[in-house]
Amino acid sequence: MSIILWHCIDARSFRPLWALEEMGLDYTLNVLPFPPRVFHKPYFDVNPLGTVPFLRDGETGMTESSAICQYLADRYAPDFGVPVDHPDYGAYLNWLHQSDATFTFPQALMLRYGVFEPDERKQPQVAEDYRAWYLARLRWLDHRLETREWLVADRFTVADIAVGYALYLGEFTGAASDYTPQTRTYLDRLKARDGFQRAVARQSEADTQGAGSALPSPE
Repeated sequence: MSIILWHCIDARSFRPLWALEEMGLDYTLNVLPFPPRVFHKPYFDVNPLGTVPFLRDGETGMTESSAICQYLADRYAPDFGVPVDHPDYGAYLNWLHQSDATFTFPQALMLRYGVFEPDERKQPQVAEDYRAWYLARLRWLDHRLETREWLVADRFTVADIAVGYALYLGEFTGAASDYTPQTRTYLDRLKARDGFQRAVARQSEADTQGAGSALPSPE
């Protein structure tokens, strides 16, 4: 096995890092300063987009965090996925795709226009509008978590990792202060998992080398 993950601390690449730790797979972790396209130009030779994550597994190269989680489950750890003949297979795919397209995307705009841009380019109204947009899109998740411990198949899967990272990101964007009780409890349950804790420890070890977090301090 020759899995290599390029990662920025607390960025979307935390999804595959967490998945690798949950699955107990052997991998090499390369931690980059954020954003690597600015502060680590040689990375363009690895990933022409200059974004993280980038996962290399033999001849396979992937850039999308939720897709990487699905790939790892399908190829190496089926217990973390859902088979196509399972009644929850459609829901499983939906949560995987919704996690980034619906839950992470608006928070990226919140961070850009509320935190990362220079003061003269900040757009507080844009950041606030996308905060409201994000919280509104959590309604289906809030409803599902009223009766479920995990999102699909009555067990922990990479769908929980994908959605869980988006909720974790909310601690940095400030949106987590408005989570419903059941969603807050779900996030706390995810963060208590050994796999999550190992992933945090792994990136913290790398942080001692000066990589630095991609995100502001959580609320």
